[in-house]
Amino acid sequence: MPAGTLYRGREGMWSWVAHRVTGVLIFFFLFVHVLDTALVRVSPEAYDEVVATYKTPIVALLEYGLVAAILFHALNGLRVIAVDFWSKGPRYQKQMLWTVVGVWVVLMAGSLYPVLGHAARELFGS
Repeated sequence: MPAGTLYRGREGMWSWVAHRVTGVLIFFFLFVHVLDTALVRVSPEAYDEVVATYKTPIVALLEYGLVAAILFHALNGLRVIAVDFWSKGPRYQKQMLWTVVGVWVVLMAGSLYPVLGHAARELFGS
C-alpha cells in the first residue's frame, strides 16, 4: 500500500488527529498526577487540599473526559495495529474505525454512572 493509506479520507484524518490529541491529554494527566502525588512529600496538608478538590463535580466531569480519552486512544491504537500488521487491514480501516467508535460509545455509556454517579448524588441528592 502507498504511504498515507492509513489516514486516507476525512474519517482517517480525524482519527489521526483524535489519536494525537488524546495521547497528549493522557500525557498531561500523567504529568499532573506525578506532581500532585509528589506533593505528599513536600506538604501533606497541601496534598490533602488537592485531593479534596478532586472530589468536586467539575473534576468528576474531567475524569469522565479522561476515561473517554483513554478508551478512544486504546481502541484506536488497536485499530492502527490491525491496519499495520493485518494484510487486509488497510482495506477495512474505515469499517474498523466505525467499529472503534461504536465500541467506544457503548463503553462510555457503561462508564457514565460509575464515574459520574458520585457527582450526580452530590449535586442532586441521593
